[in-house]
Amino acid sequence: METTNKVEEKEVLAFVEDKSMEWEQVAPGMKRKIMTYDDRVMLVKVYFEKGGIGTVHNHYHTQLTYISKGVFEVEVDGKKQILKQGDVFHAAPNLFHGVVCLEEGELIDVFSPMREDFIDSVKG
Repeated sequence: METTNKVEEKEVLAFVEDKSMEWEQVAPGMKRKIMTYDDRVMLVKVYFEKGGIGTVHNHYHTQLTYISKGVFEVEVDGKKQILKQGDVFHAAPNLFHGVVCLEEGELIDVFSPMREDFIDSVKG
């Protein structure tokens, strides 16, 4: 029996198994899995091949990113830093940010509120 939570008339799974989720190719060398979300928060796993680029961009969401594997050159608000497994970066709303993958890796992104544009791209 699946356990779900009701949030704004949307059922949200309380447990999500990685193997049940499909990768979505979003750019050359980059794919993602939208693991779970509700109207307030979203968790996304993003895989990068070496050389993959998360183009510098901004959005009104707060973004917290945990580097779960690999090495990335991270840019936030014009400042660059090399981050490795276990490190985190915080992109406040509307700050420009992006990454370049220096060694094959994976990021865990948390957005608040959730990214409606990500859901639209999956439905679309």
